[in-house]
Amino acid sequence: MSFATADLCDQHEDRLASGQLRIVAPGLLHLGRRPRFAGEAVTLKVFEDNSLVRTALEEPGRGRVLAIDGGGSLCCALVGGNLGALAVSNGWSGIVVNGCVRDAPQLDACELGVRALALHPRRSARRGGGERDVAIQLPGAPVRPGDFIYADADGILVSEVALINPGAS
Repeated sequence: MSFATADLCDQHEDRLASGQLRIVAPGLLHLGRRPRFAGEAVTLKVFEDNSLVRTALEEPGRGRVLAIDGGGSLCCALVGGNLGALAVSNGWSGIVVNGCVRDAPQLDACELGVRALALHPRRSARRGGGERDVAIQLPGAPVRPGDFIYADADGILVSEVALINPGAS
């Protein structure tokens, strides 16, 4: 899949102006072996509990992107190396976390795109809490289930409609 978020912004200035295309605030860490990834968003809203993250990543990803609103917590990691490997084996394109991840060397070895606020060595609790397929908030941009996420070295976009043909390269 070939695209550049800068080009998508230039080509869709009308969508930016109307809010149909949104830009996630800069500053998220880049991990994983895919500097560029895109896909339909699956959303999770959790807080310091990654039970739903594992459940989602155990499903076929079909090239989708898991968008996790962890409330911006910097107290523990919601994704680590084992979940990164699970995401790869089940065909997820990427993971974007409004929170922390851990196991940076293992995540960097995964054929996956990962973006997160920070690294944290502590694992999260597993209480089974959270919500799936709800509107969430990533830094600077709301994400709804079925939105499309485009990420590259320049940034992350969230679009209400597909902006490129997924089969294009």
